[in-house]
Amino acid sequence: MKKNIIILILVLLFLSGGGIYGYRQYKNLQKKPEYKTETVTRGSIVAQVIASGTVNPVTLVQVGSQVSGTIIKLYADYNSQVRKGQVIAQIDPALFQAKVDQAEADLKNAQALLEKEKANLAEAQRLVQRYKTLFEDQMISRMELDQAETKLEVSRATVKAIQAQIEQAQANLRTARTNLDYTTIRSPVNGIVVARNVDVGQTVAASLQAPTLFTIAQDLREMEVHTSVDEADIGKVRVGQSATFTVDAYPLETFKAEVAQIRNAPTTVQNVVTYDVVLRVGNPELKLKPGMTANVNIVIEKKDDVLMIPNSVLRFRMPPAKLAEMAKAAGRKFTPIDPSRIPKNIRVLWVPREGKNPRPVLVRTGSSDGKFTEITVLRGELKEKDQVISELLKNDKAAGPTTPGRGLRF
Repeated sequence: MKKNIIILILVLLFLSGGGIYGYRQYKNLQKKPEYKTETVTRGSIVAQVIASGTVNPVTLVQVGSQVSGTIIKLYADYNSQVRKGQVIAQIDPALFQAKVDQAEADLKNAQALLEKEKANLAEAQRLVQRYKTLFEDQMISRMELDQAETKLEVSRATVKAIQAQIEQAQANLRTARTNLDYTTIRSPVNGIVVARNVDVGQTVAASLQAPTLFTIAQDLREMEVHTSVDEADIGKVRVGQSATFTVDAYPLETFKAEVAQIRNAPTTVQNVVTYDVVLRVGNPELKLKPGMTANVNIVIEKKDDVLMIPNSVLRFRMPPAKLAEMAKAAGRKFTPIDPSRIPKNIRVLWVPREGKNPRPVLVRTGSSDGKFTEITVLRGELKEKDQVISELLKNDKAAGPTTPGRGLRF
């Protein structure tokens, strides 16, 4: 009998201990944090516009041909260093030389005709003088004198016509010589050949437009990056702003650049409007090559030693049901605020308190780098290392859908 009593007592003690343990665990569960928080920090904010672009030489010259013909010699190839005026290709000049010879012959023929006609003009002048003397002595009729004078005028007109033919022949000769000179392709600038589009024996046809034979970069030690900046960000970009970019060829190296030009010509692709922003960058080691893809960060603003919070905090809105519960606990009436009346840069942050409802802090947002945003406290107290709520963790009955722009009045 005593043994059964002892066993019963032990069972009761075990059950009571388990109950106490379970109660404590339940209380601990009840004390789980209701909110996920982030820390207010102080540091530097670098606001940037992110874009992508292409590396290009500052001056890229396409060398073409103004005449048609067959390429018989090439004096430059890929990566050849060329000087201004240097011969880089030769088109077969045979046909153009023949045209020069023909134009020279036409000119000589016209000059010979002019000499002949000048002799006829001199003879006509002498005949007119002789007829005038004879007419004064009444040796010939007036008709014969008029015929001699008419012959003189015709001879003068013929001389002028032949002189015009000579000028035309000279112009044809200049054209033929110019076309002959065009068969020798010369570099228009000092630079390096980045593309060669022809081979020996290939025929180039300069009919509607000049065919491109070579592409020459004037100086690869100075490069440009042409970036496409979205219309939403173009208003923040200014000439002279600093920028950095990386290329896939050197992923661990960051290149420095500067905004040199903002072009006003828009580009629209699938209803997305972008603008071309040109960056200037030095390339003394010739690491950057034309056509490389650049991942660009344009620094539009930099602020040091500012109070800042993670952007996830700004996305948090206290649910209206929770706000009503907090207002009731504080003995106030919950009054929703019209979202249209709240400026976009004004936000309410919530600071958790042990055993109490969170307290609101009114702030104005400033610059952002995509991860952190600068804040200025307008009402309430908030300092570095304080915690602010970024998310509700407890499945509270008061928690409902978040409604941006609603909150307690201060």
